[in-house]
Amino acid sequence: MFYPSYRGRRIRGREVFRRMVCETSFSVNDLIYPMFAAFGSGIRKEISSMPGIYQQSVENIVAEAREVYQLGIPAVILFGIPEFKDSVGSSACLETGVVQEAIRALKREVPGLAVITDVCMCEYTDHGHCGVIKDGDVDNDATLELLCKEALSHAEAGADMVAPSDMMDGRVRAIRETLDNNGFTYLPIMSYAVKYASGYYGPFREAAESTPQFGDRRSYQMDPANRLEAIREAAMDVNEGADILMVKPGLPYLDIVREVRNEFNLPLAVYNVSGEYSMVKAAARNGWIDEDRVVMETMTAFKRAGADLILTYHAKDVAALLLKGW
Repeated sequence: MFYPSYRGRRIRGREVFRRMVCETSFSVNDLIYPMFAAFGSGIRKEISSMPGIYQQSVENIVAEAREVYQLGIPAVILFGIPEFKDSVGSSACLETGVVQEAIRALKREVPGLAVITDVCMCEYTDHGHCGVIKDGDVDNDATLELLCKEALSHAEAGADMVAPSDMMDGRVRAIRETLDNNGFTYLPIMSYAVKYASGYYGPFREAAESTPQFGDRRSYQMDPANRLEAIREAAMDVNEGADILMVKPGLPYLDIVREVRNEFNLPLAVYNVSGEYSMVKAAARNGWIDEDRVVMETMTAFKRAGADLILTYHAKDVAALLLKGW
């Protein structure tokens, strides 16, 4: 009988050795928790397709943010549900806008927590698209002007980082120049550099009330079939001054995460998006999977693929599991 010279089970057979040779690990410092700030007061509305995630008015955002910070999670990213929407998303850059008010409240009440803001127009336009509409499509360059105003308003409110998610060409450079010209040279940009036109965003559109009222976003978000284009998009954002790159969604694009990791040496984030979260929650509620195991396996997969940071709705659960010694 042949006995191999290498037996993997010699190490795998004991838990202590498994820990010692583990190739991939992650910590609470890798997590960013998305939050939905809603205009008004006394609001805490659970999103039906995302159990445990809420649209919340500013006072409740602050209350949950304290919990987030106590768990050791270093940062949140804010999305806004404004008082009103119009064709050009004018509420996105108001000094008294819901995200701007949430930033100020968080920096006042939970100063140790980093506040990142999503910069896009889809939450603020009445048509649900990510910019100004001209001839039935988003006008790239006209939208850049609005994104710059929105990013600047977030910076002036006290944001620690801005994260443009719109996928307009040239938006990182435009925002970088606007921030620099207004004294915010220190403020970093986390670019949604590689963002696919994905079916996994469905629950988010309920959460952010941002479903397009006509057509889809394929003219500005990436084709899921394309790999080389991801490298071109990321390279463009590197050249324009991005400080952190992001790939979105996460699980269906782990190959892209690895490609971007291999190509660039900037910090890399991955967005574990709403559809990924909701599928896990639904399967767990039906008793089909062990939720804790699946969630932690997912986080490990992101890190193994090369991500430094993970934006995830599971962040609080992951942090609690890590505190228990998972």
